Amino acid sequence: MLPDLERLIRLQSLRNAADDARRCLAKIPAQLDAFDANLAEHRKALDDARQRFEDNQTARRNLEKQVAAVQSRLDNKKDQLMNVKTNEDYLVIQKEITAAQDNVQSSEERILQSMLDGDALDGAVKNSEHSLVAAEADIESDRCEIEKERMKFEAAAKKASDAAEVLTREIEGVALALFEQIAEKRNGVAVVEAKNNLCSSCHVRLRPQVFNDIRRNNKLIQCESCGRILHFLTSGNLTLADSA
Repeated sequence: MLPDLERLIRLQSLRNAADDARRCLAKIPAQLDAFDANLAEHRKALDDARQRFEDNQTARRNLEKQVAAVQSRLDNKKDQLMNVKTNEDYLVIQKEITAAQDNVQSSEERILQSMLDGDALDGAVKNSEHSLVAAEADIESDRCEIEKERMKFEAAAKKASDAAEVLTREIEGVALALFEQIAEKRNGVAVVEAKNNLCSSCHVRLRPQVFNDIRRNNKLIQCESCGRILHFLTSGNLTLADSA
């Protein structure tokens, strides 16, 4: 194999590895944002549950105050009833007492329902608290794993980039310049495999004579369609590329 072609294959493999690691790194902020959004949902659910419980307690206290006020008036009316002089006054006060008693009974039923609702709402608060604690623990564990992944990808990107930098100094200037020119135009991919008479990148069919020349791997041949440098994969350069 042409030495510079061999080196360009290795260089492409190293740069692909560095790019893959950087792409993985680029996904991490979105993953961390998703963790924050998840926690925000749990915290909001807890805040909502607490607010509903507090609203229930406030409404219940207001009902109890209303009942106490009505009960006080009821007691006064009962005292008045003992001192009325006419049947007409008696009937009026008796009617007021009945209305007050109905009011008290209705309010006490509402208080009882409020107490039952409060128990359920208190349970919902506790469930939300437990869910938040569990989510925080899970997400903290996930953050640790993400941080390990970050370090791994950063190390992989640096290792591949450093190796690629060293390798560029071993490549003949014209070959390296061609590689860089193509890579700039083709999203970083300058060297690809020719397979089954096709360019594996743009999938354009190669002329038979061109494909036969590529199979020899003894010179730099570009795809007539996309311009990338083509090589033919053999067991020898497969091992070489994988080791990069």
